[in-house]
Amino acid sequence: MTKSHKITVHYRQKGTVHTLEVPEDRYILQTGEKQDVELPFSCRNGACTTCAVRILSGTVYQPEAMGISPKLKEQGYALLCVSYPRSDLEVETQDEDEVYELQFGRYFAKGKVKFGLPLDEE
Repeated sequence: MTKSHKITVHYRQKGTVHTLEVPEDRYILQTGEKQDVELPFSCRNGACTTCAVRILSGTVYQPEAMGISPKLKEQGYALLCVSYPRSDLEVETQDEDEVYELQFGRYFAKGKVKFGLPLDEE
């Protein structure tokens, strides 16, 4: 029998809190949907940041989360669509733009890019 964990999701944008029971071998987003819990999502395959959360407590396993960098994962960010719970968990949804800026913001507004470098750095 697969172990389950209590997942508490603070959905900031809607001002709601949801509690789910999620088995360790199931994605959090998919399980939430089966429990009629509305959570943010878009691609469902770990490539974007629509379902990004900040982990307040607990741990997840998210090997397929391509949409966030290893550095952001270390800082406690996860993608609900491809996260498996590894403990009871409390998370808070994030604005997609906030996470995108944290991850990619340093690359924007630096001028034209050629061969991966801003022209002034070539």
